[in-house]
Amino acid sequence: MRFAHINIVALDWENLANFYIKTFGCKIKPPKRELSGAWLDQATGLEDVEIEGIHLILPGYGENGPTLEIFTYADVINNDLKEINRNGLAHIAFEVDDLEAIINRIIESGGAFLGKVVEKSISGAGTIKFAYLRDPEGNIVEIQKWIA
Repeated sequence: MRFAHINIVALDWENLANFYIKTFGCKIKPPKRELSGAWLDQATGLEDVEIEGIHLILPGYGENGPTLEIFTYADVINNDLKEINRNGLAHIAFEVDDLEAIINRIIESGGAFLGKVVEKSISGAGTIKFAYLRDPEGNIVEIQKWIA
């Protein structure tokens, strides 16, 4: 068994995919998806489903690693802004070499801080410097750097 992918439903899949490509170095894993039909209606429990989007290869895992699937439904429901303490999937995390550079890229690309940059020694694990931010569509992203 292995982890395959995580999905983000986006208002604009192309814009959000470009954010993850530019900010974190994700790469497109063809083909682009344009999905619809009775099989998809059955799988989702919805009617007349139309999905468009792409899979992005996450950095650090190679061509066969897990992907970030970014889809837009033709009939997407826009909900309230996600909160860090809401039940369910809360955030995705990227370990980075240059925390400040990635934070700057996120902000320049339309993202925003959720809190502040924090540094904390964790017994048995080391010292971590991290921050929670939002991508351009409000999804929460953790940026972390482990310090030797």
